[in-house]
Amino acid sequence: MKTVLIVEDDMINARVFSKILTKRGGLAVKHTENVDEVMQIAASGEVDVILMDVSLSHSVYQGKPVDGIRITQMLKANSDTAQLPIILVTAHAMDGDRENFLQQSGADGYISKPIVDHQKFVDDVKAMIGE
Repeated sequence: MKTVLIVEDDMINARVFSKILTKRGGLAVKHTENVDEVMQIAASGEVDVILMDVSLSHSVYQGKPVDGIRITQMLKANSDTAQLPIILVTAHAMDGDRENFLQQSGADGYISKPIVDHQKFVDDVKAMIGE
């Protein structure tokens, strides 16, 4: 079974994503907003794709606040985790944001919140992992 790591600081969003992906998508999920855990889980090979919230309000790495863009940059810069697909998830869906966020972060995909079409959400995530 393929596993999705949800990096999200809003517990309601994390629960909604988790429910959609497990019930409709048949995927396993893990959740954390702890950056050290994200790095460790990504490097361990335990997950097949990461859903990364762009604006993580509580996340800190090595004493500095970081957002989803920065965490994605760090994962993509590390040879152990560079190949892991990362999908940015954000409520900041203005024209040009998608391209800007993808270019800045090096992420592989982009989904805007709120998730309205649950099947498209599942399909987009599965497409990243060749399901």
